[in-house]
Amino acid sequence: MTFPFSAVVGMDDLRLALLLNAVSPAVGGVLVRGEKGTAKSTAVRALAAVLPPVDAVTGCRFGCDPAAPDPGCPDGPHSAEEPSVRRPARLVELPVGASEDRVVGALDLERALTEGVKAFEPGLLAAANRGVLYVDEVNLLHDHLVDLLLDAAAMGTAYVEREGVSVRHAARFLLVGTMNPEEGELRPQLLDRFGLTVEVAAPRDTALRAEVVRRRFAADADPDGYRAQWAASESELADRIAGARARLPHVVLSDAALQQVTSVCAAFDVDGLRADLVTARAAIAHAAWAGRLAVTEDDVRVAARLALPHRRRRNPFDAPGLDDETLEQALADARPDDDGPDSPDSPDDGPPTDGGDPSGGQSRDNGPSGEPSGGPSGGQSRDNGPSEGSQEGRSRDEGPPSREPTTAPRGEGGGHTDAAPAPEKAAVAPDAPFRTRRLEVPGIGAGAAGRRSRARSERGRVVGSRHPDGVVTKLHLSDTVLAAAPHQRGRGRSGPGLRIRREDLRQATLEGREGNLVLFVVDASGSMGARSRMAAVKGAVLSLLLDAYQRRDKVGLVTFRGDMAELALPPTWSVEAAAARLTSLPTGGRTPLAAGLLRAHEVLRVERVRDPQRRPLLVVVTDGRATGSRGGAHVADAQRAAGLLAAAGTASVVVDCESGPVRLGLAGALGVVLGGQTLRLGELGAETLSGVVRERRAA
Repeated sequence: MTFPFSAVVGMDDLRLALLLNAVSPAVGGVLVRGEKGTAKSTAVRALAAVLPPVDAVTGCRFGCDPAAPDPGCPDGPHSAEEPSVRRPARLVELPVGASEDRVVGALDLERALTEGVKAFEPGLLAAANRGVLYVDEVNLLHDHLVDLLLDAAAMGTAYVEREGVSVRHAARFLLVGTMNPEEGELRPQLLDRFGLTVEVAAPRDTALRAEVVRRRFAADADPDGYRAQWAASESELADRIAGARARLPHVVLSDAALQQVTSVCAAFDVDGLRADLVTARAAIAHAAWAGRLAVTEDDVRVAARLALPHRRRRNPFDAPGLDDETLEQALADARPDDDGPDSPDSPDDGPPTDGGDPSGGQSRDNGPSGEPSGGPSGGQSRDNGPSEGSQEGRSRDEGPPSREPTTAPRGEGGGHTDAAPAPEKAAVAPDAPFRTRRLEVPGIGAGAAGRRSRARSERGRVVGSRHPDGVVTKLHLSDTVLAAAPHQRGRGRSGPGLRIRREDLRQATLEGREGNLVLFVVDASGSMGARSRMAAVKGAVLSLLLDAYQRRDKVGLVTFRGDMAELALPPTWSVEAAAARLTSLPTGGRTPLAAGLLRAHEVLRVERVRDPQRRPLLVVVTDGRATGSRGGAHVADAQRAAGLLAAAGTASVVVDCESGPVRLGLAGALGVVLGGQTLRLGELGAETLSGVVRERRAA
């Protein structure tokens, strides 16, 4: 069942952002960020049900408007006399694992080359034209697909090109992406392409949570009856959207209001001018939604709160958000001195013509049976019921989930034994991150697209060709011609040109880059506890985390100190979570190096089962010392643990943190056993590597 949009409880910002895009798709879509079980999907699916129906040319696979058909429609040209049909606005859901051909459509190269027929099978962008395109977990989608979606949403047109054969078609849709930040962030360049963003969280008010469960139970018990109960509110909401759309072209953005838009964007130091354009469009849409024909200061304020928070991120460790004092000061600075009729904060001429609250739906009038109204001010429900919301009461401020400690084996030492555990020291703030050199997994993989290690992929440079296993998606033209050329006389071809058959076709083999699992194993023992030294270590790991984010890697964090090693962060795409764990990491105690390596070995074993194509890269950050609570060959135990990782074929890098005039070289010896590369802490920087290369070239 599709839950009624009017019955959703809470989440005013999300509802308003969706409605503004429904009024004006030119705003650029909505990115919804929030924890699991917060009804993100419920709200999106509910919105599609209240959008006004559309007229479409009968039989057109691209949903052309009969009043203004696309002149370049592949199914056209359409005449004014063609029959049309009225249908509901479509909601098209794009799965995370979708291929590029599934998204944009596919050209049948085989028929194009062998029969001369341009056969095009439309994709999801064509199906979403004049509707809603919903991408759940958009942060897990491949970057090139996200780029493609955002380009189509911005231009209203999709292009499909294969070896000189091209097709274009209209693709105007409301783009909505949802994501859980714990699973990783979008790159800032992609964040900027979304028009608005909204942060959602489960309500903490017990009465509101009870209302959510009550409504969910009522909808599950009698779906038809529940929809009928909210039918009037849904109809009113659909009429209000249609009225706002009709009013939109007549809304005036005065110079004074435009000055406030640009003042706010400049005050928050956002990059580029897309923020100004989106904020202005959202302010106009908000005015139309509120029933006004002129943009006011309140419209600009609401638009800025939705359009700017995600554009202030400079790197993945920056938290999105706006400072209210800065926003109000920017609005005040751009406010004209006079209070004439053109003043952006002058009162409008009356209540909205469609009824409702002029603020865009923030009122809490009671609906049927005394429930909070779900009209324009509605809120939130749970599409999956209470079973998904069992963890929703945990506040973001309660800290990370419980970790899994692993007791260190009794035998991780190195030549000496600590007389007593060193006292734990407070967490040291990391040094500023820097640009690191690229660390790669040797060989050629076949994992998910990324930017770290070499891999066979669907995108990249052509390195050869092969016989196609199925449909040809990337033609190797020269090898196809070479395969067909010797057979032309036998095929009766004597003049210019080639006669190509199915067996001549060659699929291009491409080599690109893949993302890896980068597992950090960080020594937090007392031997690493010198304040300046640990700050440098944390700064280096933070730099590697930033590099992993940019290269689209999964990351995990194992730390060891005292008598145990723990999985501080299970493998995830969220480098923000890893950075937070690293920053708060205390130091002190003995050095159970073997325990840390064994914990890493177990984590990687489990991950190989979960994601066998994602190759791991182990980064061990230590001075190589291994101490325990008893005497013995602790270093030998650590080397035996390293031998297990080497036997499993794990690519490793040891970052040697040893300092001082006397160096034991234990980290280097560990790197040899691991079969990996050993780098001094100061050799991680890309600038350092460039200097070494220049020196060698000069020599």
